[in-house]
Amino acid sequence: MYCLILAIVCVIIHSANGILYPMESESRQVKDLSGRWRFRTDNSSGRDTGFHERWWERQLAETGRVIDMPVPASYNDITQDKSIRDFVGWAWYETSFFAPNAWDNEVTNVWLRVGSAHYYAMVWLNGEQVMEHEGGHLPFECDVTMSLNFGATNRLTIAVNNTLTPNTLPPGEINHYNGKDEYPAGYFTQEYQFDFFNYAGIHRPVKLYTTPRLRIGEIVTNSDVTADHASATVHYEVTVTDSARRGQEMASYNITVVLEDSTGAIINKTSGGSGSITVAQPMLWWPVGMHDQVGYLYTMVVYAGRLGVSAPITTDVYRLKIGIRTVTVDQTLKINGRPFYVIGVGKHEDWDVRGKGFDWSMVVKDFNLLDWLGANAFRTSHYPYAEEIMQMCDERGIVVIDECPAVGMRSANNFVNKTLTHHLNVIGELVTRDRNHPSVIMWSVANEPSSQLPPAAQYFKTVLDRARELDPTRPATFVCNAGYDSDLATPYVDVVCVNKYEGWYNDPGHVEVIQKRLSYFLTQWHEKRSKPVIHMEWGAGAIAGFHSDPSLMYTEEYLCDVMREHFATFDSLRTGSNPVLAGEMIWNFADFATAQATTRAYGNRKGIFTRQRQPKSPAFVIRDRYRALRNQSVAERQTELELIGEHWWREVRESWDRSL
Repeated sequence: MYCLILAIVCVIIHSANGILYPMESESRQVKDLSGRWRFRTDNSSGRDTGFHERWWERQLAETGRVIDMPVPASYNDITQDKSIRDFVGWAWYETSFFAPNAWDNEVTNVWLRVGSAHYYAMVWLNGEQVMEHEGGHLPFECDVTMSLNFGATNRLTIAVNNTLTPNTLPPGEINHYNGKDEYPAGYFTQEYQFDFFNYAGIHRPVKLYTTPRLRIGEIVTNSDVTADHASATVHYEVTVTDSARRGQEMASYNITVVLEDSTGAIINKTSGGSGSITVAQPMLWWPVGMHDQVGYLYTMVVYAGRLGVSAPITTDVYRLKIGIRTVTVDQTLKINGRPFYVIGVGKHEDWDVRGKGFDWSMVVKDFNLLDWLGANAFRTSHYPYAEEIMQMCDERGIVVIDECPAVGMRSANNFVNKTLTHHLNVIGELVTRDRNHPSVIMWSVANEPSSQLPPAAQYFKTVLDRARELDPTRPATFVCNAGYDSDLATPYVDVVCVNKYEGWYNDPGHVEVIQKRLSYFLTQWHEKRSKPVIHMEWGAGAIAGFHSDPSLMYTEEYLCDVMREHFATFDSLRTGSNPVLAGEMIWNFADFATAQATTRAYGNRKGIFTRQRQPKSPAFVIRDRYRALRNQSVAERQTELELIGEHWWREVRESWDRSL
């Protein structure tokens, strides 16, 4: 088993390549195919009629009844049809678009990019299969230049399958009821061990974009900052691909890298496929609450062309927003060398009607609510979020713990080489997609796996090592709910992240024991691992409009009581020379949809906001705390600046005295 794991790692290491977000420039155009698509499900018993009849070879409407379906969106809640809401299997999408003649030339390539499709996707263009992808939350793309009809209409078909197995991420299982007379013939159900609804469909925009044949394929950046913040060095590496000259050495290309400040003024520039740029007196990227200047971003402008060729169309130009900052871990978590205390929320990409479909209105609303709360962070529980969300975090100074979709790994069947191979692929796609975002300060490779099982130790060591190999500038972790005395995998994390629901799943209804039990629990973790601890999930169900005094479970007042007991514990553990706690993140930001269950009353009700983003009374309680902590951080920063100023003035006066 161990040798096989190592062999898999060696194979995967060579296959992780990032893909840049589609951006328009002097050399690139972007065409968004989002909108109203044609849609149908394959309701055959084997869900395979679409493949037997080759639906991609003709108009989808010729295969049977089709309906309108928005893209991006989950298909589950769009109709009034229960069979579509709960559908498991292959769902088929189709749209048509026009490819302009201007793109048909010998120096232009056209790329098709799907932001995400859950879970497995196959893509055909004009009846020709162009790509397929496993995994529901990350982008995939391919060059479709040779498959397009320029100056004519093109037909794009995408089949999406939401079936989960023990080896998918997240895992699941199909239960068949064959031979049971009390069930309909061919009846089956999809079961899974994670607590959110398995929304399906094309969840993020589908785009076409153009590049020159010689194109910038990937940009990797990171930075070093001096202890006094007086200077910074931005390191970069640019990968160029050339479809006209495959296998060409990088030295054959002319690569120029220019760093601009937020006004567009040039700070510095250099040349070459890899190198460094020095920035004097840099404007560092700071999270909210740590500095007056929040979320400062530079623009790295990369130019790539062939040596000896001056035609403008052969030069590719890409602009990448970057932030200069460092993340370190010693006794606590630090950003730019200063302690950073996480005050945040667990979230979901989950909204009424659209499910997990990307929607700017909802995204901006959520960021405004984060600002209203005073939060400085969230975790992308339990899967990678849209790239547009990561970009807003960069701009607004919101810290992100970036999580891959390994949630519900509860049995030994999940810790096998087939799962590991896929897990390493997902980590590769996630890290290479998001490692240029300054808001991302930590990778989370899983949520609540059964890390007490014997295979878990080597399994997670392999995955965590892979994340650090791809990005050695950030800590890596997973979120643990195993006991501190039974877990086998947290020795390999950089920060201990734990979930614990005192007063809810533990001692339900008894808020009076929270402080004692929670303090003991968090302290034991800290002593056992000698690493910073973030309490990643805690909270209680609160149904909006349910009230009771004295408080009872499921009322808004009960969650308020649970909060106050947790806050008292957190305050006792977050200060001192060797603080136990590095952060607190309540579960959850908003109510969200789940599978139907007797323990879930129309979804999970632990949100401090309703699913419609209206605040429950606990939202005001946590707002008071987060804003107080943020103001305290600002005050501490002001005191630090005053002390620095006093020290500087003292040195100046002493220098004058010596000169006299």
